[in-house]
Amino acid sequence: MSHVVIIGAGIVGAATAIEALKRGFQVTILDPGTPGGEQAASYGNGCWLNPLSVIPPALPGLWKKVPKFLMDPLGPLAIRWSYFPKVMPWLARYLWAGWTEDKVRGTARALRGLLQDGPARHLALAREAGVEHLIERKGLMYVYADRAQFQSEGLAWKLRGEVGCTWRELGEDELRQREPELARRYTFGILTEEGASCSDPGAYVAAVVAHAQALGARFVQAGATGFRIEGGRLKAVLTTQGEIAADKAIIAAGARSKALATAAGETLRIESERGYHAEISTPEVEPRTPMMPFDGKMSVIRTKNGLRCAGQVEIAGVDAEPNWKRAEILRDHLLRMLPGLPADMPAERVKVWLGHRPSMPDGLPCIGPAKGCADVILNAGHGHVGLAGGPASAALAAAFLLGENPPGAAAFSPRRFD
Repeated sequence: MSHVVIIGAGIVGAATAIEALKRGFQVTILDPGTPGGEQAASYGNGCWLNPLSVIPPALPGLWKKVPKFLMDPLGPLAIRWSYFPKVMPWLARYLWAGWTEDKVRGTARALRGLLQDGPARHLALAREAGVEHLIERKGLMYVYADRAQFQSEGLAWKLRGEVGCTWRELGEDELRQREPELARRYTFGILTEEGASCSDPGAYVAAVVAHAQALGARFVQAGATGFRIEGGRLKAVLTTQGEIAADKAIIAAGARSKALATAAGETLRIESERGYHAEISTPEVEPRTPMMPFDGKMSVIRTKNGLRCAGQVEIAGVDAEPNWKRAEILRDHLLRMLPGLPADMPAERVKVWLGHRPSMPDGLPCIGPAKGCADVILNAGHGHVGLAGGPASAALAAAFLLGENPPGAAAFSPRRFD
C-alpha cells in the first residue's frame, strides 16, 4: 500500500486525507498545530461556502489604487511600506491577473468549476464526519445602500452570471422582512440560495481530521522541513521529529507552503493576505442569513461562539505583528450595520483574531505535481476560497496521487506563471 504524507491539517489537508484514504492510500497527516486550532486559517475565516466567490481580488483599473493601499494602513486592502519592496513581484502579477475583463473571465470560469458544488460536497463530508449540523443551508446575502451601489460592481456580477451563478434581487421591503435588525441605510440585497455556511469551521476541521484517523490515518504533530528525494523519487518527508518514509506527499500547508515547494523544485508564488475577525459573544441581535455589506467588505455570520465579522486584506508577510486596529474597524462596521448591538460594546465581549490567507497572484490555487519531483503534489494557495473549495481541491489532488490528469486541473497548474 502506497504511503502519502499530507502536510497541513487545515480544511484542504483534512479533506485531501479523506480522499486519499478512499483511494486506498496509507495516510499520515503532518502539522505542528492542533487540527482546527486558533493558529489555523481554517479556524477564523468568514465561514462562507460560496459558489459565487469566482471573482479574483484584482479587477481592471485596480493599479490606480496602489498609492492609496500604501498610504492608508487601515483601508480594506493595505500594504505595509516596510514590506512593499519584497511583495512587488507578487503585486505586479496580482495586478496583471486582473488587467483585462478577459483575464478575470478566465479566472471566474476556473473558480466556478472548483466551487459550484462546494456546499453539497461539504454537507457530504460533514455527514461522514458526524458533524452535519455544522453546515447550514440558509443561503448568503450581499447588502447595499441601493441598487445603484450594486450596479457599481457591474463587471463582477456580469461575470458571475456568465459562468452560471444564480441569485435573486431583494427590494427594500423584502430585505426588511428578511433582516429586520439590519440598519435602515441598506435598501437593496442580493440573495444566493446556492450558498451555505459553516457555523464552527474550527470544530469542523477537527472532526474531519478525527474522521480520517478513525479510517486509519495517522496524525503526527510536527513541522515539515523538506524532502529526501533520490533519483527523482520521493523517499521521505523531513520533519522536526525526524524522517517519515513516504511514497507520495501533498503540500497543503497554506501560507507556509512556499519553502516546502522550493524543496521539491517548484517555485510557488504565494503570499499571505492577512485577514482579521472580530467576534462578539452573546449578541443582542444577529442576522438570520449570513451577510456581506458593500461598505464593510466583510462576512457577518452567527457562529457557535458569537457574532463574527471577518475580512480585511493586509499585505505584510506572515511574521509581522498584528495591527489590531483592523479588527476594531470590522467591529465598528458591525455595530453600525446592526444598530441593535450596543454602541459601547464592552471589550471583554469582543474576541479578535488574525490569520493568513495563502494567496496566489491570480486568485487560483496551485494543484498538481511539483517540477522537481512528481511524487510531491501541491494543493495550496487558495486565498479567499480555501474553505469553500477544499473538498473539490482534495479530489483533484487525490487524482494526481493516482497519476491521473483530472479534467479542469490545467487552470491550477503550479507552473502557469513559468
